[in-house]
Amino acid sequence: MEEEKNGLYLEFIVHPGETIKEFLEENNMKQEELAIRTGFSPKHISEVINGIKGISTKLAKSLEYVFNVPTSFWLNLQSNYDEQIEKYKDENSIDESEIQIVKSNKKIIDYAKKLNLVNDVKTDVGLVIEMRKFCRVKDLFFIDVLQSKHAMAYRKSTKVSTNNYTLYIWLKICEELAKNVKIENEYNEEKLRQNISNIKKCMFLEINEALIKLKEIFSKCGIVIQIVENFKGVPIQGFIKKEKNKVILTMTIRGASADIFWFSLFHEIGHLVNKDIDSNFIDFEVDSDKEVEADNYAKDTLISKNDFENFYKIGDFSDKAIIEFAKAENVPPFIVVGRLNKEKNNYQIGNKLKIKYSWNNY
Repeated sequence: MEEEKNGLYLEFIVHPGETIKEFLEENNMKQEELAIRTGFSPKHISEVINGIKGISTKLAKSLEYVFNVPTSFWLNLQSNYDEQIEKYKDENSIDESEIQIVKSNKKIIDYAKKLNLVNDVKTDVGLVIEMRKFCRVKDLFFIDVLQSKHAMAYRKSTKVSTNNYTLYIWLKICEELAKNVKIENEYNEEKLRQNISNIKKCMFLEINEALIKLKEIFSKCGIVIQIVENFKGVPIQGFIKKEKNKVILTMTIRGASADIFWFSLFHEIGHLVNKDIDSNFIDFEVDSDKEVEADNYAKDTLISKNDFENFYKIGDFSDKAIIEFAKAENVPPFIVVGRLNKEKNNYQIGNKLKIKYSWNNY
C-alpha cells in the first residue's frame, strides 16, 4: 500500500468509476447495457469504471438520464477525485531541499504561528504546504526567484547578509497583520505633521499605553502602525507600504532600549514626510542620502538642533544636567542620553536614566 508523506494512502482515493460500478450492481445492469443507454462505446465505459479515464461532462449528463442522478453529482465526484490526486502528487513531490527551507526558517515560521497567520501543523511536509499557501507560491524555491526579480527595488545592504526566504516571509507577515487593521481615514501628510507633538508626548507613557495612543494618532492620519519582531537575515529598520488610500508603517523591534525605538519611529516618519515612498519602501540598514536625511529629521524633531549644539558645547553630561535639558526640550531624559551615547560613542553616559522596554507581547 503506497503511503503519502502525510500518512494518507493512494488506495483510499476512490475513483468515480467505483460509484458507477455500484449503481450498475444496484440496478442489475451490465457495462454493455450502460454503453448502449449512454451512447458511449463499451471500451470507454470499461475504462471509466476501471479508473483509466474520468467522467466527462457529456458522460455525466448521460448518467443523469440513466440513473436519474444529477449531472452535478457525477461532476463533483470527478472534481473531488482530481483534487485529491493532485494533492497526493503535490505532497509527494516535496523533496528534502524544500523541507530544509522550512527548517532553516523555523524561528520566523514559529512567530507566524504565534500570530495565528500559519496553522500549527506537526509534519514537515504539512508545514511546507502551509508555507506555500502563506507565501502564495506553488514551490518555496520560487521565493528566491521573486526576491531576485524585485531586488532592484530594494536598497540591499552590502554590509549585512540578507536571507531571501526569511525576508519574504517577514514581509508577508507585515502585510497580513495590516489586513486585520481597519482605519477609516485616508493618508494625510499634513495631519501627520500636525500630530508630531502628540506623538512626542507618547514618549512619557508606559510602552503598552504609548502603543495604544500611537495607533489612535496614526489612524487619524490614515496610517496603520504595527510592531513586528526582527530576525537574522532581515536587516530591516522598517517597512512602509502605501495601499490604496492608507499607509502601513511597520516598526521592527531592534533591542530593548527606549531611545532606539523612538528614534527609529521618527526615522520612519522622516521617510514619510521626505516623500521617500512610492508604493513599497523597505528600510534596509544601509548608508544612503535618504537614510541620512531621515536620521537628521529624527534628531532635529526629537531635540532642537541649535539647543543640542549649545548643550553639547557646555560639556556637562551629568544626570542632573541631562534631566534639566530634557525638561527644557520636553522629552524624556532617555532621549537625551541616547543622543549623547551616539554622538560621543560613549554608552556609559546617563546609564541610570536609560529605560528598557519589554517586547514579550509583540
